[in-house]
Amino acid sequence: MIDFITFCNYAGTFAFAISGIRLASAKQFDWFGAYVVGVVTAIGGGTVRDILLNATPFWMEEPAYLIVSAFALLFVIAFRKYVIKLNNTFFIFDAIGLGLFVVSGIDKTLNFGFPIWVAIVMGMVTGSFGGMIRDILINEVPLIFRKDIYALTCVLGGFVYYICMKLSVSILVTQLVTAVTVLAARLIAVKYHISVPVLKGDE
Repeated sequence: MIDFITFCNYAGTFAFAISGIRLASAKQFDWFGAYVVGVVTAIGGGTVRDILLNATPFWMEEPAYLIVSAFALLFVIAFRKYVIKLNNTFFIFDAIGLGLFVVSGIDKTLNFGFPIWVAIVMGMVTGSFGGMIRDILINEVPLIFRKDIYALTCVLGGFVYYICMKLSVSILVTQLVTAVTVLAARLIAVKYHISVPVLKGDE
């Protein structure tokens, strides 16, 4: 049996890799290019987090993450008629990966002895920076900088994690509630068109 954080890492990697590969396919990338985009999407946020924590990037110690990303590519190839054509496929996998990686980022930061406010920031970095690098690679304005509520859902998840800690909720329940909160917040924000006001220049 694997623990929930390990599950978050692997499942989040698979989900984020699929979201990246799906977008790469829309840009007519070849298989290798799509794999690279998928890998960057999956490990980008965690890599930035680990560098900031002065730790060896996780994928350099566990090649399984690169293998999981390869399985994501095979998944998209095998089910491309469904994955590539459905507009909501990218959003669903991206939202799932976001929630799982926020939990992973917070947990690892706390294990390194940093305070909760740093953990909340690192949860946001883990969840959103891979997607930001992905969007830059495929020549899109990063989703995190658009009006859609994206990174803020990570912050919300961090606060939920903190509240659960203060209430002495078990760690597994805390992690589950945090992941579900991020996922639900992202779904609700998109469904009801909740967004951050756009900063406009002088007209």
